[in-house]
Amino acid sequence: PGKKVLIVYAHQEPKSFNGSLLKIAVEELTKQGCSVTVSDLYAMQFEPRATRNDIVGHLHNSEAFNYGVETWEAYKRGGLSKDLVEEQKKVQEADLLIFQFPLFWFSMPAILKGWMDRVLVQGFAYDLSKVYDGGLLQDKLSLFSFTTGGSKEKYAIRGDIRYLLWPMQHGIMHFCGVQVLEPHICYAPENVSEEKRKEMLTAWTQRLKTLWKEEPIDCSPEWYFK
Repeated sequence: PGKKVLIVYAHQEPKSFNGSLLKIAVEELTKQGCSVTVSDLYAMQFEPRATRNDIVGHLHNSEAFNYGVETWEAYKRGGLSKDLVEEQKKVQEADLLIFQFPLFWFSMPAILKGWMDRVLVQGFAYDLSKVYDGGLLQDKLSLFSFTTGGSKEKYAIRGDIRYLLWPMQHGIMHFCGVQVLEPHICYAPENVSEEKRKEMLTAWTQRLKTLWKEEPIDCSPEWYFK
C-alpha cells in the first residue's frame, strides 16, 4: 500500500487489448492502495525524436551538436524542456515502472523508444561511473508487459523471446540501476478465441495481486541466453 506506479503506455487505441491490460493494471493497483500515474504516449502526442528542442536556453557547444552531452549539461543546470522534466519527475517518484505496448519488429514502438531516449538522460538515470547495479535509479522496479503478433510456438522456433528482452530490460532498465520483474507476455491476442483473451486478462489481474511479493529476475546474460 502507498506504492507509486508509473505506467508508460504506447498504443493508439483505448479499445485495444493493450488498452484492456492498461485498464486492469490501473484498477487493480489502485484497489491495492497504490497511486497510479499513466503516461499515455500517443494521447499526449509525445515527441519521440531526440533534438535540440529538448534543451532550453544556450547550448554547451553551439559549433557541433551532441545530444548526449547537451542533455547532460542541460539536466545539471535545470535546462531540459518541460515535457522531459515532467516525465522525469514521474519516474523519480515511482516505485514501479510498467511499460505496456505491442511488440513491433522485435522491439518497442518508436514512440516508447523515443521516451527512453529522451527521458533517461545522463545525470538523471545514469552517470558514466554509475551504471547497472550502481545506476542512479536504484530501488525502483520495472515490468515490461506486451503483446505479440506471433504465437508462443512461432517465437520458440526462431529462438527464445528472452533474447529480445536483453536490449530493453538489460540495456536500458538494468543499465540505469532499475530492477526488472519477469516480463508479462500476451501472445497473439488477435489470433485466439474470445475465451482465451479473457483468460489472458484474468492472468494479468491475478499476477498484479501478488506483484509486490515477486523477486526481480537475475539480470545476468545467463537469464537471457541460457
